[in-house]
Amino acid sequence: MAKKKRIDSIFVKPNSIKLKKFKDEYKNKKVYHNKDLNSLSKFSLASTIIILIFFGLPVITNFLSESLKPNIEVSNISKKNFDLTFNNKKIVNDENADEESNIENVYDDIDVFISEEDNSNTIRFSASTIEQLFEDTKYNLKSVKETKLVNIGNSIDHLPNEMKKIENIKKRKNLFIQIVLPLIIEENTKIRLDRKKLFAILNKNNNSKTDKDWLIKKFKQYGVKKNDFSTLKIRMDEIPVSLAIAQAAKETGWGTSRFAQEGNALFGQWTWSGDGIKPAGADSDSTHKVAKFKVLKASVKAYQRNLNTHSGYKDFRRERAIQRDNDGKLNSLELVKFLDKYAETGAEYTKILKQIIQQNSLTEYDDVKILPTTKKLKNLI
Repeated sequence: MAKKKRIDSIFVKPNSIKLKKFKDEYKNKKVYHNKDLNSLSKFSLASTIIILIFFGLPVITNFLSESLKPNIEVSNISKKNFDLTFNNKKIVNDENADEESNIENVYDDIDVFISEEDNSNTIRFSASTIEQLFEDTKYNLKSVKETKLVNIGNSIDHLPNEMKKIENIKKRKNLFIQIVLPLIIEENTKIRLDRKKLFAILNKNNNSKTDKDWLIKKFKQYGVKKNDFSTLKIRMDEIPVSLAIAQAAKETGWGTSRFAQEGNALFGQWTWSGDGIKPAGADSDSTHKVAKFKVLKASVKAYQRNLNTHSGYKDFRRERAIQRDNDGKLNSLELVKFLDKYAETGAEYTKILKQIIQQNSLTEYDDVKILPTTKKLKNLI
């Protein structure tokens, strides 16, 4: 039995050694395998990080450069460059801007800015024809207030002769607003697009000859002396629709005045050298006349030119610029206070305008835009 045990122990021992050896080898292989896996993982991770850095470096660089650079108003830099280009001198102080104008008579060249096509259609339609036209094109003030859009294709060149004969005051007012509203909004849209172009030019690093030629034209159009950009930015801005309608209503008696009927004069603007109509009650030695225009659109353009350039409305323009800086929206009920120089009655005149705006809810038209005819125009406005 003892011998058998020994033999058994001899048989058992080699198996134990082999098993131990196998385990050791397996353990070593596992260690090596784990090391290989660890090395592969580390290599993959490192490769991924390098790839991400390679592709992400430009983005990170741009982000850091934008985040770390100081806040600079680009328009001011461009403005300085342009001032040096045009004037070869330093920027003028904004506080002294908008002091003077180089336009002696703001109406003389208005018809030049109205195209021959606009001036050619000078047919005076009757009130009933205009009403039918508006009905056929589904143009009414209720839809305008709802959609905040107006079709400038509904523009009319002259007020109908029958305005006085429309006894229903509400009907007369509505027809008057329907006629002048597209004209006012169209001119405001042109100014808005010009204003966008101005700021786009000022924000460019380099400007073309076309840009500079356009600026020279606008300096002349707005009567800006010394090519001063501060003044141009203050003057090149819209007139609130509600304010323009109220003044047109006041100056024409809602379209019934002789000046409006005979001279398309919606705003009763005086002239000393241009074509005009002599007021019936004027002194014999007075030389002023009420400016006369070929079409209503020219009257609107002259009105905007007047408020945007005449020295008498400097405070109006300054208040408008302040409103733009605050929240971007124009408040006609506040701006009207600065039009006391528009009429001889002064402050009383501004109170009447405010009353017209409020009683007829004219501020509802302030955010109305033109109905865009193309996708490009839609994006612009």
